[in-house]
Order: sequence, then C-alpha cells, then structure tokens
Amino acid sequence: DMTFAVYIPPQAEAAPVPVLWYLSGLTCTHANVMEKGEYRRVAAELGLAIIAPDTSPRGADVPDEPDNWQFGSGAGFYVDASEAPYETHYRMYSYIRDELPALVGDAFNLDMSRQGIFGHSMGGHGALVMALRNPDRFRSASAFAPIVNPSTADLSSSAFTRYLGSDQAAWRAYDAVSLVEDGHSFPEILIDQGDADSFLKLGLRPWLLETAVAGTKTELTLRMQPGYGHSYYFISSFMEDHLRWHAARL
Repeated sequence: DMTFAVYIPPQAEAAPVPVLWYLSGLTCTHANVMEKGEYRRVAAELGLAIIAPDTSPRGADVPDEPDNWQFGSGAGFYVDASEAPYETHYRMYSYIRDELPALVGDAFNLDMSRQGIFGHSMGGHGALVMALRNPDRFRSASAFAPIVNPSTADLSSSAFTRYLGSDQAAWRAYDAVSLVEDGHSFPEILIDQGDADSFLKLGLRPWLLETAVAGTKTELTLRMQPGYGHSYYFISSFMEDHLRWHAARL
C-alpha cells in the first residue's frame, strides 16, 4: 500500500500551480509535515502545491521489522532495493521519480514543468539525491538536517547493506556526497541544520557535502541554526524561509 498527502492552493482553481515535493524522515509518514509543518499559510499565499509521499511501502505482504526504527516501514531511504526480499516493494526512488508524478499530474491542476523538492533528515537525503540525479526535472532543492553521506553514517549504512547489498559501489547512486564526487551537480541547494541536533555528528554531518561541492557547479548555502534540534519545532521555524526560497525559483 502507498499513501500520500496533497495540499492544493486556491490559485489552482484558475491555473496550474507549481509543485513542491516534501520527503519525510525516519519513522514518519506522509502525515507528519501535513500536521506539524506549519506550511499552509505561506503555501496558500505563494500558490504552491505540496505533495508528501509516505516514507516506505506498507501492508501485510511487505517485509518489515517493527522493532527496528532504522529499517523497513518508515525507513525506505528513498532507494530502489536490489536485495531479496525487499526488491519487490521497496522501490521508493522509482515511485517518486515516475509513478507518483504521473498520478498527481493527471489528478490535480499542477504545472509539472515547475517542480521543487525538499525534505527532513532521511527525507533531506532523498531530496538531495532526487535533485542531483534529476536536475532537468527539479528547479529547486533544499533540506532540513539531511543525511548527506548515508554510505558512511551510523543512521543508514546498515539499511543500505540490506536494501542494496554489500557492494558499496551500488550505494553511490543514493548518496549525495558520492553523487557530487561522481560529477553530478545541481545549481543551488539550501540546507538548514540545528547545531543542537543530537544526530548531527552521528549521521547528518552537512560539512561533508560542503566539502564535496567546493569548486563544483553546485552552490550550497549551509545555515547552522543555534540551539535547534532535530524536531518539527526546528522544521516549522524555518519552513517559511524554504517555501519562499523555492517559490522564487519556481
């Protein structure tokens, strides 16, 4: 089963509106940003549609480990799994790249030529990977506290092994730092990161992406926010900044 949430601004009654994809983090669903993201007022003002996919497939037939918050349901890591028994259902990259855009593009009054993407934590990782691999589709990309180098992060490396196998060369396609090292680029990326985030050194480490993009075609704005942690208090505090940043590029 795949669920998602959509916010359509009032401007869509008169003309197609630009699309901003939001990818959520570990343990989350499509509902987290819809309930706690504090985006509606500004999205309505700016005329932005917000689409929030779930973070993994779900259902009785989907392999899962309910006691492991870093793997399985709520932890799809936006990859296309290649390893059994996960390769059939855990195809979040293709779902967001191909299936879901076709579905919402047919169902709502959206301008699919103007798309941006952002996300939080695992979802920030997913947003960066989607943008770097699909620069012709997305006009803008940003992230809140993203996992920028999941291949080497404690939060994600074990899941990568189980989804993608032990050959780490296959992981590079789903790792923002590795993608930049391999020649992928995106014109501008905005990242906000709380300096009191308990996961900062454990798995997020945005400075690794800052180092990777130095001297490349990618312009990264990394803003360290004093006193902020990893929660939706942090996200909601800077949501308006990100929405306005995307709107200016869409």
